[in-house]
Amino acid sequence: MRARPHHLYLTLLGILVAFTVSCSTTKPKEDAAKAGGPGEEKASISQEAMSFNPSGSDSGTIDGLQTVHFKLDSSSLDEETRKLLSDDASWMKAHKALTVQIEGHCDNRGSVEYNLALGERRAKAVKEYLVSLGIDTKHLTIISYGKEKPIATGDNEEAYAKNRRANFVPLNN
Repeated sequence: MRARPHHLYLTLLGILVAFTVSCSTTKPKEDAAKAGGPGEEKASISQEAMSFNPSGSDSGTIDGLQTVHFKLDSSSLDEETRKLLSDDASWMKAHKALTVQIEGHCDNRGSVEYNLALGERRAKAVKEYLVSLGIDTKHLTIISYGKEKPIATGDNEEAYAKNRRANFVPLNN
């Protein structure tokens, strides 16, 4: 049996209407405004209580937490670094509810693999020292970014020295 042209037209029109209705489930404008605007998510950490960026590395911008730096190809903590970490430990003790992520970073020399391993050693060295100062290990996490998140650009010793670091990101528990 052959379909008549107008039946085929009505069938196609019905499918098109059904598809259009099923795809038109957008949020009303007032719901989007309540959520902070279209495409915006609410931050998981209040930025009013402290001044840090919850979406990434603090890179030394949090009052009370100080980025520490390392010598070339080293994860050793010198006396100056230990003093800074002692101050960081005091801040962490005053903010016990937070978990702090320690980020290990490197300059742009060396392979990706080498720098990821070195960044991890740096973050671990910082974590171990903070634990020795009385910070509970359950409030510390580590991550290595190797050479993937530089804060200084350039192929000179000044840029290299700024990028050989461990810094902190407070996390919401």
